[in-house]
Amino acid sequence: MTSPYSDPMPAPEITSVGSQLESLVLEVEHEFSRIAVTARRGIRKKATSIHPDLQPLGYNVLSILVREHAQQQITLAEELQVDKATMSRTIKWLEAHDLVTRVPDPQDGRAMLVSVTNLARTGFLDSSAASRQRLRNRLASWDAGEIRHFADLLSKLNDSDSQHRSG
Repeated sequence: MTSPYSDPMPAPEITSVGSQLESLVLEVEHEFSRIAVTARRGIRKKATSIHPDLQPLGYNVLSILVREHAQQQITLAEELQVDKATMSRTIKWLEAHDLVTRVPDPQDGRAMLVSVTNLARTGFLDSSAASRQRLRNRLASWDAGEIRHFADLLSKLNDSDSQHRSG
């Protein structure tokens, strides 16, 4: 099978600062596409390590719950940008497979709080540890300054995205 990334696009002729920027933006876009494909593959692999039928959306729900603890379904739907019905089906599936529990929200009697179970937390943390080790292995040949610079650039990019969405 041929990858869409196996034959890189030839770099356009750089004739001005504007076209140089465009060329660099295209290069960054290409690399982000490669990262997105790898990330999706990684999420599917981590999801199935928790449960063979766990879908990526369910894994992302568990990720939020492990990090932020109990959440209302509507909050999860908003954060993951899915409709309420999709989130409801996902939560029901997770609950049926003993990966989450639901209890009434003491702050809002009409809502339910969704929490991750110990089984799901353990599976999530185990899959995350393996993923973190793979990243450690990939960065092992980088010096500490390069890793710090890379983290700073990613942070800067994420911060500018957050500002753009809220502004």
